Amino acid sequence: MNDLDLDAYLERIGYAGPLEPTAPILEALHLAHATHIPFENADILLGRAVRLDLAGLQAKLVAGGRGGYCFEQNLLFAAVLERLGFGVTPLAARVRHRGDRVLPRTHMTLLVRIGNAEWVADVGFGGEGLLLPVPFGAGGEVRHFAWTYRIVEEAAGQWLLQSRRDSGWANLYSFTLDPQAPADYEMANYYTSTHPDSPFVRTLIAQLPTTEARFLLRDRELTTDRGGSVEQRVIVDDEDRLSVLADTFGLRFPAGTRFTRRDNMR
Repeated sequence: MNDLDLDAYLERIGYAGPLEPTAPILEALHLAHATHIPFENADILLGRAVRLDLAGLQAKLVAGGRGGYCFEQNLLFAAVLERLGFGVTPLAARVRHRGDRVLPRTHMTLLVRIGNAEWVADVGFGGEGLLLPVPFGAGGEVRHFAWTYRIVEEAAGQWLLQSRRDSGWANLYSFTLDPQAPADYEMANYYTSTHPDSPFVRTLIAQLPTTEARFLLRDRELTTDRGGSVEQRVIVDDEDRLSVLADTFGLRFPAGTRFTRRDNMR
């Protein structure tokens, strides 16, 4: 944490406000991070290792202008919160929005404490992820602009984050309050970035929310979700996709860059 370049991070997320460990400042930092650093997995498809050390995270997400997925995003955010005096417990979660099959704990989320109050903070879930932290507790609904969330207790000691859709409440992920060690994330990161069943080795994904819309690129389809309406367009070729990555997500790659599936290369 001593190696954290806080000033560079704050410039990257466009935040120039106060830095005391309070609930309003947690919300402001969370929103700024979520709307400035995109969720993306390009390095995996470029054959590069996903580093989780703080120096590597800063080089990529801060100095390099890139994004990352949950481990990268939330480890960086946790380091910032700890530097500012927030209490942070790193947690692990099972993604639940892909169906009923039990998946491994390959998502990272955070429990943040301020005095006697606690929030779930998560800047690394991507398309349907949180714009703001959610107060930890059972059942209370919170509105994040056009999107609504809640946390419910699914079983003793097991909690479920849900988002509201037209058809009702949809599961996002389940988690317990068991603290995770760095080694836990290294193992989960290895699975997520190399296992042939991981979606991140098969498909290019880039996601970035704003307070008005959520942008999702999946392979060659760009989706814009405005809460009440969804628009989609098909990307015609590789160069068009590079333009979309740059113009919509702020992700710039050299001309001719190609993103190659890794599940069939093992």
